[in-house]
Amino acid sequence: MNEPLTGDQTKDATKDRLTRAAWLDHGLRTLSRHGANALKVGSLASGLNVSRGSFYWHFNDIDDFRVQLLQVWQERATDQVIRDIDSALVGPARLTRLMTLAFHEDRSLDRAIRSWASAAADVAQIVASVDAKRIAYLAKLLVESGVEAKRTLPRAEFLYWAYIGQSAVMDPRHCAITERDIDDLSGLFTR
Repeated sequence: MNEPLTGDQTKDATKDRLTRAAWLDHGLRTLSRHGANALKVGSLASGLNVSRGSFYWHFNDIDDFRVQLLQVWQERATDQVIRDIDSALVGPARLTRLMTLAFHEDRSLDRAIRSWASAAADVAQIVASVDAKRIAYLAKLLVESGVEAKRTLPRAEFLYWAYIGQSAVMDPRHCAITERDIDDLSGLFTR
């Protein structure tokens, strides 16, 4: 006959049953703070104070986890942003809003993923796909802002390069931008 679990045993059993989303959130935080080399089952489980078995309940292996981690990053950092902007705004306001979000966000996760991509071809392929999607969206917003279609791609690419490059600037005096400046710059790209 099985005896009921004590309070401490219930807590231990519950913490070993983390959700897939909790693992992925922890993985994104770990990646952002410590880089791709920290994405190891044992280290991740220790960081959550659970057993490795909890990890394997949700993921086949570390490669499966990493693929899902990149999918969550794409969903949150690209797909959801696009849906939010498209559902809330119209016309040139969309470009300004995207620029405001992009140039004021914490980019530590993006930097970590790009660093990881520099050493892993499969990750680089996913990042390239995200880059293409983001650039295409920028080009679409430029068209909506009145820019001739044939001029949108170079402008979209230039804006995206600025976005990527901003996170590499080390002197905080040269990597911050005001909302007023963003309004001014978005107008510069839509003329």
